[in-house]
Amino acid sequence: MLKINKLNVAVEDKNILKNINLKINKGELHVIMGRNGTGKSTLSNVIAGKEGYSIDQGNILYNNKNLLNMTTEDRALNGIFMSFQYPVSIPGLNTMHFLRTSVNSIRKYQKKQEYTSGQFIKIFKEKLKVVGLDESFARRAVNDGFSGGEKKRFEILQMLLIEPKLVILDETDSGLDIDALKVVANGINDFKSRSNGFLLITHYYRIIKYLNPDFVHVLLNGEIVKSGDKKLALKLEEEGYGWLEK
Repeated sequence: MLKINKLNVAVEDKNILKNINLKINKGELHVIMGRNGTGKSTLSNVIAGKEGYSIDQGNILYNNKNLLNMTTEDRALNGIFMSFQYPVSIPGLNTMHFLRTSVNSIRKYQKKQEYTSGQFIKIFKEKLKVVGLDESFARRAVNDGFSGGEKKRFEILQMLLIEPKLVILDETDSGLDIDALKVVANGINDFKSRSNGFLLITHYYRIIKYLNPDFVHVLLNGEIVKSGDKKLALKLEEEGYGWLEK
């Protein structure tokens, strides 16, 4: 599905990522952990197609296509979804209208039948229950006046409705209370299947506690210095990152 090979990334001539190698297969959940400023969000932004980064070396293949040659829109239309740490508010844009338009645009591109209004409302209500949001949410504007927890639940709602092939979650657990954290984790578990892949970026073990990652990778100073399973995340929670620098 996604294969990153010897990737070097710079911002304004400063090297951020160095010799990154990562392979995500269908059905896998990968977690990247690391301190602030180690390049975690840079990696997710490069995959999603955000501008401002210089690829000095390496390549990224997505379903055997050169991802770096694809526009941000093409990546989204081809099944890549990214949940942002700080979602943007769009006053005046109705939530349900925004979601239906987004979902049907992707379905049209993928040559799938677009949802009628009735079909979408039914699915929308089903997914609202998964993320613990009230039906009145449909009448609100996108992220306008949303609490931190509501913004993160809305990101997961988008994921459930769009049904992407590759999901990138950039610190989706940041600032969540325990109830919202469980809802977000349940949404991830609800959607995870053999046909999609996940890349979760986080500082903390607390969301991993409710998930079953296939791999946990540690990013320090722009490099993946260690990979393991869920036990590695727990060790980082208990001991920090210092032992990896000795």
